[in-house]
Amino acid sequence: MELDALVAWLHEQADPDFRAGMARFGIPSGRTLGIRIPRLRAEAKRIGRSHDLALALYRENIHEAKILASMIAEPELFTPGQMDEWVADFDSWDICDQCCMNLFRHRPYAYDKAAEYMQAERLFTRRAGFALLATLAVGDKRSPDDRFLAFFPAIEQCALSDDRDAIRKAVNWALRQIGKRNATLYPEALRLAERLAASECRTARWIGRDAVREFGLERVRLRAGVK
Repeated sequence: MELDALVAWLHEQADPDFRAGMARFGIPSGRTLGIRIPRLRAEAKRIGRSHDLALALYRENIHEAKILASMIAEPELFTPGQMDEWVADFDSWDICDQCCMNLFRHRPYAYDKAAEYMQAERLFTRRAGFALLATLAVGDKRSPDDRFLAFFPAIEQCALSDDRDAIRKAVNWALRQIGKRNATLYPEALRLAERLAASECRTARWIGRDAVREFGLERVRLRAGVK
């Protein structure tokens, strides 16, 4: 599909009511049309993988175009430089998380990029580091436990030093997903969560307590044999 036709399709799908709802969830409205993710996924499935189209689409000044681009890009062609270019443009949590989920986590350099982005001061670059780690914890079934344990110092450091809402939620997300990954990582993540829950830092306490609560629910599910 040609870029112009796809951009025209995006505008045709615009929903002002849904766009208003997105703004209430902290998604900037300046570049947003108001298109639901399932609709974008259906269109991505129809289009198929098209890397050049994805790169062109991401450069459009349209919120949903960037999310759709992450769905049709070809992971094997996506370079570290292109990842950096996209991350530098992030201006909302949903574009960040969708790109990590749909595309970034499939690259062999994803762990190195996660570690790099966690050290950035820019809001959505740092969020990308923790969101990428969270999606890897769910989607990468082959990596050893040590690969995830190596991120615990960064999780703890950020929990104690960055109180921005988009960051604390991403740190919490990463910790919870690592803890739910397997029976070996569970007690390690729980210990970290309990340590954060006992901290004098308000943000760390919130991250820790929420993770402890989630881990408790996970333990109940496991005992009940629910997957």
